[in-house]
Amino acid sequence: MSVRAGREFLAIPGPTNVPDEVLGAMHRPAVDIYTGPLLALTDSLLADMARLFHTKGHAYIYIANGHGAWEASITNVLSKGDKILVLESGRFAVGWGESARRMGVEVEILKGDMRRAVRPAEVEARLKADKANKGGGTIKAVMVAQIDTASGVVNDIAAIGEAMRAAKHDALLMVDTVASLGCMPFEMDKWGVDVAMSGSQKGLMTPPGLSFVAANDRARAAHKKAGLRTPYWDWTDREGDVHYQKYAGTPPEHLLFALRKALDILFEEGLDNAFRRHHLLAESVRRAVGVWGEGQAIGFNIIEASERSDTVTTTLVNGHDPEALRAYCREKCGVTVGHGIGELSGKAIRIAHMGHVNAPMILGTLSVVEMALAALNIPHGKGGVQAAIDWLSEQVPA
Repeated sequence: MSVRAGREFLAIPGPTNVPDEVLGAMHRPAVDIYTGPLLALTDSLLADMARLFHTKGHAYIYIANGHGAWEASITNVLSKGDKILVLESGRFAVGWGESARRMGVEVEILKGDMRRAVRPAEVEARLKADKANKGGGTIKAVMVAQIDTASGVVNDIAAIGEAMRAAKHDALLMVDTVASLGCMPFEMDKWGVDVAMSGSQKGLMTPPGLSFVAANDRARAAHKKAGLRTPYWDWTDREGDVHYQKYAGTPPEHLLFALRKALDILFEEGLDNAFRRHHLLAESVRRAVGVWGEGQAIGFNIIEASERSDTVTTTLVNGHDPEALRAYCREKCGVTVGHGIGELSGKAIRIAHMGHVNAPMILGTLSVVEMALAALNIPHGKGGVQAAIDWLSEQVPA
């Protein structure tokens, strides 16, 4: 078959599909960065990012990807020699912690693994031990990802926040929401999150290049004493009266135009509706993978069903080459699924279901994966796509 006919499907966990309306919003001339509509645009975006994070705190926009927002979070609240606790449940919280380590922060990893979520009881126990042994505690912050796109896990941030309060520890709770914001509930203030960060290229349906940080009063108090502050990332500088200070220089105008349109689309759908859409599509993927797994060559990476995320499903391919599977999907059918990363490199594929996606896109992707499994003689249970269809038809009645 030719992949040149028809539209190719991108089913990787970022960057995700960008709506045509968002692409169109960038197709316009540049405008003055000092006066007029761009100032109002910035104000609206900062307010709506705080709305997405569900916080009364401050939001900041950076010209950077998620790694930049990691660094922005670190520099604004920590000092060299501070100690942090990183909650392992995949690759990305550990990566955030590694960024901190390279900046002079002492990093302790609360060991987990690639197949399960963080256990809040373990967090509580570690913080209680820190407080008891060090006369008030030496851990300054706790870092965790709400969804880790390497493992496909979702962590219970509300429960982790409760565990920290139960430990009566004053460490900051810092959460990576790159793969979750706009796709599932995130309640920054309600859950006791002090710093949250995200990026534009996943659930927010905008091209890569923007990232976001939100900070509450506790975080901004820590900011006043932070020794790692640098001019580009500094919150104080970005709260200045002059518009260009919001971006530490020239604003990324066309990405801002895109983000405005993407947020308008998301809010028009309604956050609750968007969360339900993501859940339904995610569960349809899980129904298909569950059936395929009856052949025992295919299986879920995350063991507990309740810990599988609504934005990406990491699927193990046992005894067969997942890259051959990906190549068939891409080269024969024009569907690109994600590859395994970190410890799962060469062992898994990742099927994304986040952002600008709907039932035809997901069912098309699943059909191609099932076709590839058959073409490559990879043992699998038959009827995975039908199981996905049956699930959706039950949940979305006439």
